[in-house]
Amino acid sequence: MIKIICVGKIKEKYLKAAIEEYSKRLSKYTKLEIIELSDITNLNTNDILKKEGNNILSYIKEKDYVIALDIDGIKMDSVIFATKLSNTFITNSNIIFLIGGSYGLSDEVKNRSNLRLSFSNFTFPHQLFRVILLEQIYRAFKIINNEEYHK
Repeated sequence: MIKIICVGKIKEKYLKAAIEEYSKRLSKYTKLEIIELSDITNLNTNDILKKEGNNILSYIKEKDYVIALDIDGIKMDSVIFATKLSNTFITNSNIIFLIGGSYGLSDEVKNRSNLRLSFSNFTFPHQLFRVILLEQIYRAFKIINNEEYHK
């Protein structure tokens, strides 16, 4: 099972449509759950990170394999990412991806993660990044199953 825990709600219809499309495509390969957490506002940055972090951590179990999306994480190409997912599923039944809010992820969340992964040095809106992540997970399953997918 893949879970995506993300801070912030999707408001734009075109992003919701893309998320639904990739969720539908992924249903052929894995069970998917997306957990949307509310943005925390009206606090200083450190307090926001701490509260959002505690909220994220409350959804993670001890045996979950956690991948934090972090601009300072390691970078992979699609084939290496697919291999990583495939190998991780051998020993872990749950892989959780974490997408932080406007200020990223707290140090506590990053320290809990098994892998810190960066897709780019660019900063993406967290709503759009959810679509990018789902597309890459879908691409990984196509690679794992030796199925054709556009490059």
